[in-house]
Amino acid sequence: MDAAIKSIRPAKNNEPKKVETRVVETRPAELDPAEFLAAAVRADQPRPSRAEAEAAVLTLLSYIGEDPDREGLLDTPRRVVEAFDELYQGYHQCPAQVLDRTFGETAGYDDFVLVRDIEFTSQCEHHMMPFYGKAHIAYTPVERVVGLSKLARLTDIFARRLQTQEHLTAQIAAAIDEVLKPRGVAVLIEAEHTCMSVRGVAKHGASTFTSRFTGMFRDNPAEQQRFLSLVRGPNR
Repeated sequence: MDAAIKSIRPAKNNEPKKVETRVVETRPAELDPAEFLAAAVRADQPRPSRAEAEAAVLTLLSYIGEDPDREGLLDTPRRVVEAFDELYQGYHQCPAQVLDRTFGETAGYDDFVLVRDIEFTSQCEHHMMPFYGKAHIAYTPVERVVGLSKLARLTDIFARRLQTQEHLTAQIAAAIDEVLKPRGVAVLIEAEHTCMSVRGVAKHGASTFTSRFTGMFRDNPAEQQRFLSLVRGPNR
């Protein structure tokens, strides 16, 4: 992008005003395909044992001033580790496999497919606190389509990892774009972050919106606007 910066020094003897130009290179960051094509945890990757994980929970309980030996906390380390296994199961799942099976009986359908209001819960990588909301995903297929539930499952895989909302949005779009090779992908995510609503500035109800567009949605403002109109819809 070229930015023109004009001098405010008055010109002398009718000399032409000088214009200083500065070129700033801007390009979207590229995602490593390994982020969205394979499971995040390798089978041979060394990891702490369950006992070590439970011991870490005991340390945190002591840190906040609790007595880990009181009755109500005796089983808490086990419960916390089991909750982590559920909340972060996306590390062990492969996004590409979810999109692997497609269907060709579309009767020549050539418009975009939109799945709206996909509810999700994820965990902020900065504070390990939940953020939750809805994802809206559209893609324009080329001959073959993927099962509608697979877009929701894809969202869950990425959401069940430590995330930022911006990264989550980019990963979903990149996976669909890379695996399905559609004419375009549109992803809009709206979410509330508890690291902002229950701590820090404590602004309950504040929503964050992020979007990513590829192909025809990026290059055609009319298609982008049609997607946004359908997402918002009447009475929303």
